[in-house]
Amino acid sequence: METYAIKYELEAKREYFLKRPFDILLSSLGIILSFPLCIIIAVAIWLEDERPVLFCSERVGKGGVIFKHIKFRTMIRDADKIFGHIQAKENDHRITRVGKFLRATAMDELPQLWNIIKGDMSFVGPRPLLPDEIEVGNGSSESVLIHEIPGYWERHSVRPGLTGVAQIFAPRDIIRKHKFYYDLIYVRRQGFWLDIRLILLSFWITFRGKWESRGKKF
Repeated sequence: METYAIKYELEAKREYFLKRPFDILLSSLGIILSFPLCIIIAVAIWLEDERPVLFCSERVGKGGVIFKHIKFRTMIRDADKIFGHIQAKENDHRITRVGKFLRATAMDELPQLWNIIKGDMSFVGPRPLLPDEIEVGNGSSESVLIHEIPGYWERHSVRPGLTGVAQIFAPRDIIRKHKFYYDLIYVRRQGFWLDIRLILLSFWITFRGKWESRGKKF
């Protein structure tokens, strides 16, 4: 795998004993149980906006390693080429009708179970970011490369996650500097029972369709 240029030497964070076996067990079960649902989702995406059904992109993983990140496509075709890598906003015109439902329930992320099986990701951890993502309006009128924001490199000392502290507790549209603070809480306090709590909260948010909520998610 290609490695992203890292300015700072990352301190290796040791995973708790059960983390990797737990990831493999839970993601394997998830792939089996969600397979029929994934077929339905794929057909719905194709009927609305044809191919591609999946959206693949490069993301930064643990230690700055680049990996291929997979999810169901929720935006119009070639949205990144047309508009650039910009974080989705409320009532974003790039998002399709099927995509709105998938994002609200986090079902667009089901293909990432394969990323967890491969070891690119974990069930719980900081959200995987694009290598060339930018922050617009990070406390100023200018755009900022996110790898220049404090906390960016430390969050990559662990595997990125399908869910996490920032994904659940951070307000949807806060600036990255503040969102990274939530990521660092997980990096420093990670453990089996914290993961269980975050996963259960994630299922509850999915059940309520609140992942795109700008207020509290639960």
